[in-house]
Amino acid sequence: MFTGIVEELGEVVAVEKLEESSRFRLRGPLVTEGAKHGDSIAVNGVCLTVVDTADGEFTADVMAETLKRSGLGALTAGDRVNLERPMALGGRLGGHIVQGHVDGTGTITERVPGENWEIVRIAAPGGLTRYIVEKGSITVDGVSLTVVEAGETDFTVSLIPTTLALTTLGVKGVGDPVNLEVDVLAKYVERLLGHRAAAGPAAAAETVEIAGTAGVVR
Repeated sequence: MFTGIVEELGEVVAVEKLEESSRFRLRGPLVTEGAKHGDSIAVNGVCLTVVDTADGEFTADVMAETLKRSGLGALTAGDRVNLERPMALGGRLGGHIVQGHVDGTGTITERVPGENWEIVRIAAPGGLTRYIVEKGSITVDGVSLTVVEAGETDFTVSLIPTTLALTTLGVKGVGDPVNLEVDVLAKYVERLLGHRAAAGPAAAAETVEIAGTAGVVR
């Protein structure tokens, strides 16, 4: 699990295109400190498994499904990336629960600068917008953000100076793709309610009773 608090702005060193996958070598001295084979590191919000490390760099394999679902396939040598190690057990949850399982890619459609912040509008795939709610949490390129406005086809977030300076969101422009991961809790609730509805009125009534009875598990 991750929290969406970016630890380091890393760099793509090399990308090796394979038949149905790619192998990335990335520079990140902070996140590779103490890292070993099999550890996880989030790259622009995508949880990748470390193959090896050396001199502040690490290598990770990216499968076809990940390349399809995320924007990692468009990365080339020299591109900057947001890096985060998994949260340590007992650590502070500074952002929100992030799995590193990208749901799809959005597109930046507008950037409106303010005095000490910047409002960014992002178009989201239709299948994801139902999970995005005003003042809820969303992960954009691995950054935990609060939704300002939620529309039918897009949403906005407000970026503070720290986010602009220390993540890739500070340099991405209109038309650029971003990786999106919606709040996993919303997906579980939808799945549960869908099963209850399919099971019939009695199960649906039980769901309502459970939701309205604090501290009671049936």
